[in-house]
Amino acid sequence: MPHVYRADLVFLDGEFKADRGLVVGDDGRIAAVIDSADIDGQETTHLRGKAILPGFANAHSHTFQRLIRGRTETRGVGGDDFWSWREPMYQAALSVDAEDVYRVARMTFLEMVMAGTTTVGEFHYLHRAQDGSAYDDPNLLAKQIITAAGSVGLRIALLRVAYARAGYELPPYAGQARFYETLEEYLENTASLAEELLGSERAWLGVAPHSIRAVPLTQVEEIVAWARDRNLPIHMHAAEQQGELAACRREYGATPVELLAQRGLLSNKTTLVHAIHITDAEMDSLAANNTIICSCPTTERNLGDGIIDAAKAAARGIRFAFGSDSQTQIDPLEDARALEYHLRLQIQRRAVLDEIGGYNLSQRLVHCATVGGAEALGFDSGVLAAGCPADFLAIELDDLSIAGNSASELLSVVVFGLARPAIKDVVVAGKHILKDGAHPLYKEIVEQYKEVYRKVWRA
Repeated sequence: MPHVYRADLVFLDGEFKADRGLVVGDDGRIAAVIDSADIDGQETTHLRGKAILPGFANAHSHTFQRLIRGRTETRGVGGDDFWSWREPMYQAALSVDAEDVYRVARMTFLEMVMAGTTTVGEFHYLHRAQDGSAYDDPNLLAKQIITAAGSVGLRIALLRVAYARAGYELPPYAGQARFYETLEEYLENTASLAEELLGSERAWLGVAPHSIRAVPLTQVEEIVAWARDRNLPIHMHAAEQQGELAACRREYGATPVELLAQRGLLSNKTTLVHAIHITDAEMDSLAANNTIICSCPTTERNLGDGIIDAAKAAARGIRFAFGSDSQTQIDPLEDARALEYHLRLQIQRRAVLDEIGGYNLSQRLVHCATVGGAEALGFDSGVLAAGCPADFLAIELDDLSIAGNSASELLSVVVFGLARPAIKDVVVAGKHILKDGAHPLYKEIVEQYKEVYRKVWRA
């Protein structure tokens, strides 16, 4: 039976409109958007004093890395660059069993829900047991992640990662023992998982050759061809670090993005994660192929990766999504505003991304956090309209961070000022999974996470 979600304001067609209701059908999609005057007699949830926005799509997540938050912020633990930071990350990866993976994922996903996320792309590369041996079910850990998302209430694109080597001319590395699969193993195991997820709107598959560093080019080509035959989203790390570019030049005589473009491996189904250190010509290639960039500013600044020239990319019409990546912070709006703020610090100007391609700044950043992320994950979400998934969040209009603003000013205040506690409600597929800031599994999830944390770090 249809159910109506009503709020003081609803974000429709790029602006907040007063006294609207979203009619949600039994299929979890929006059947209609109606005026409040037409709601009489219908089963209604009235979100009084709140505004509804589309749910955020987190296009790049490694859930297990939630365990290292705050633990790598000294040189003695995490070193002073990306490459040394990986060592405590590997320690966490080697320390968790299958039940731990589930518990940490639930904690990470719970935090995402409380930040307004409704869909997540999990870039999943923990495949093997802790000793590097294969599980009887090679997709055991992927299924743990998927089950965790379902438990919390999120939709999930499981981006199953191919990881074949430590790097060009490098021997296998013990810290990566849980990541490795042969190409044959990867395709067989990925096909099996795809079959199990067939027909689900709550969980689906994407492929993810980790990087040119971790997957030889010939294997990347086979994986991309396999994914294209099945119309699957394709995600890949690229151009995050200068050292990565140098290694790729040594092996192939080109940078990762140049190589992908030369071999015809870019398309509108491709998302490149980070893509920070790219040239104008490489941006032209991304634009010509309608390839998406998934930017992860809160992680990128934590790791000292660098700053993407998002203004040049936006001027070429390149699509953007956001991801929480290493879970340094889980706050889609912080990632959104950081994309702009990092440029301001770099070039000492304001409103850098404003009025490019017809978008004002706030509209652009919200679009990236919603529609952009959904497109990267191969899902038809990100807007509130008839026929679209009923995935949305509601914010408290009297929250200290945004109170007192009119509907015409609200979007900009939300993007640049909203504090995460202002997010009070989250609905996914019409199901009210966060109500007035409370999730029914909150206490259980936090307590179980604390047990894993104590075990991993002997705290």
